[in-house]
Amino acid sequence: MEAEIQAEFNKSGFSLEDDEILKKCLTFCLNYNLTPSDLVSSWEVYYLNRQLNEPTVQNSEMEGFLLYLQNEQRDAVIKEEPGLHIYSIHDVDMILNEEDKTVNEDIPGTPTENYLRPHSEQSDSIQRTNRSGYSSAKPSKLVTPFGQRTNKFVVKFSINNLPNSENYNSEHESEDVEDGVIKRIQPRKKCSLIVHGNAPEPGCRFMYDRIEDRFNALENRLEKHAIAIASSGLYEELMDPTIASQRNLFAVGMICCDGGLLNEKSVLLQSSVKHSGGQRVRLDLHKLSHFSIFPGQILGIDGHNPSGHCLIASKLVDCIPLSITTDVNLHPAKKQALDQDAQSTDLSCKQPEISVIIASGPFTTVDNLYFEPLTELLAYASRKLPQLLILLGPFVDSEHPEIKKGTTDRTFDEIFQLEILRRLQDHVEYMGSDIHVILVPSTRDAHHDFVFPQPAFDIHPPDLKHQLTCLTNPSKFEANQVKVACCTTDILKHLSGEEMSRTTSDGAPSDRMSRLASHILSQCSFYPLYPPAEEVPMDFSLAPEALNIGSVPDILILPSDMKFFLKVLSLGQTSEVEGQMKCLCVNPGRLAKGEGGGTFVELNYHGSPDMMNASIISI
Repeated sequence: MEAEIQAEFNKSGFSLEDDEILKKCLTFCLNYNLTPSDLVSSWEVYYLNRQLNEPTVQNSEMEGFLLYLQNEQRDAVIKEEPGLHIYSIHDVDMILNEEDKTVNEDIPGTPTENYLRPHSEQSDSIQRTNRSGYSSAKPSKLVTPFGQRTNKFVVKFSINNLPNSENYNSEHESEDVEDGVIKRIQPRKKCSLIVHGNAPEPGCRFMYDRIEDRFNALENRLEKHAIAIASSGLYEELMDPTIASQRNLFAVGMICCDGGLLNEKSVLLQSSVKHSGGQRVRLDLHKLSHFSIFPGQILGIDGHNPSGHCLIASKLVDCIPLSITTDVNLHPAKKQALDQDAQSTDLSCKQPEISVIIASGPFTTVDNLYFEPLTELLAYASRKLPQLLILLGPFVDSEHPEIKKGTTDRTFDEIFQLEILRRLQDHVEYMGSDIHVILVPSTRDAHHDFVFPQPAFDIHPPDLKHQLTCLTNPSKFEANQVKVACCTTDILKHLSGEEMSRTTSDGAPSDRMSRLASHILSQCSFYPLYPPAEEVPMDFSLAPEALNIGSVPDILILPSDMKFFLKVLSLGQTSEVEGQMKCLCVNPGRLAKGEGGGTFVELNYHGSPDMMNASIISI
């Protein structure tokens, strides 16, 4: 058979580095019941997937080839029996929780000492481990840059506003040393989940929006802002900003750009059809000491237009009064009654609390599709026991080199099912009924609809519908009465490239990321930028109300390629009676960056952004 294997490799144009390779290939054929031609065919697929340059079968690639054959055998069994889960020695290790005793823990999916044995011992164990599901991982001799890192779970940044933080930390440290099985059987409060907002349904039709749909969406935004500002009673009656007048006027309009990037010479203001017929007028900002504007932003402008061709602004109103944001169409008497009911309810109810881990894709490094960062994140979550685990796309990243070049031998749906869903189902089954996992898609997901707003994943895992929830992009929900809003489209990066700002002359530092994030809340929209960035497949006919933020959330999650952060945003009021509303804005960063690990967020929320413990952790 060795001669037949040699002949098949030569026939396919491959040469062998040494005779030791023939012995290993013979072992593979015997253990996996392969013919020499089947073995060489599998090598050709592995050769293309790994993008090897030399047509030489090298001894250093045998470990990786062995892993590939194991995965082939596993996938064949799964296709025959889709509902089957095959347990391995790693599942037993995870149940006994032996991996959390040391810093260098043995996390499922990472190299283990079992693979460091001689090849003769390893070949004896192949038959026992070749059907081990996702946790069998890769041989340790094929160590990736992610596996070579030395520092794991390092806190990059943290906020701790809890008054009893010392007791809180010591309590959790004592819990960490407990046995994992005992921790899981202890009674814990299950997380409640209420999903809000209208969103596209899975399987909906898109790419059918018309110019009329875009016009109506923009006009409706202008009208809502105009009604909200007028209803506050804090400003003058709205007027047409395009009419020449020596008197001061107050108008509401949308910032537009007269070609190219926004600058002080190209700023235009477009008012609504009701007030100015949709006409535009040039906007002069030289009298303002500070401002921050971008195309698509809707503002209130206090100024005068002496010539009829240029509106000279003396004041900008870039935030709707927050008392009006819940529902601008309610009668004032009814609003007051609802506010009183809400206050009495808040006094009688316990403060909302939740523990959550937030992570955003990609969930695998660019040099492979092993999804090692996701495996380590789930292992971390199994020790910390959060009530809620929020995972935001992309899951099967269309920008991954192997996905972009099409060199993988599996479909995108198969990658999502085998590498993502199977890990999550095993994690949820292992952790019990108290854990809840939320999945939010991204427009970068290669296996999902390329549209924004984006429908949820159409998956219905058996017996896990109360633990595994798929939401739309963007989405709004309440978990333990904590209002959460999230959007996986990188609006912060897009706003950063389009914003024009002038800071105060007193030299005070300006927090740019807080300013960009505040635009999302002040504009009451997950994506206020118009026109949208080229990579955003905006469809204005598909549930445009899904982009609206009706009220200020407690937690706003905006994953971005920009640097990770935790910011407590304060939305100031123009009224002296009302105070400030606060919101915790979170950019967890990316779980995988290049060939190494990225960051995620661990958060314990206790009633308000002023009462929480949050950390950004490097994986």
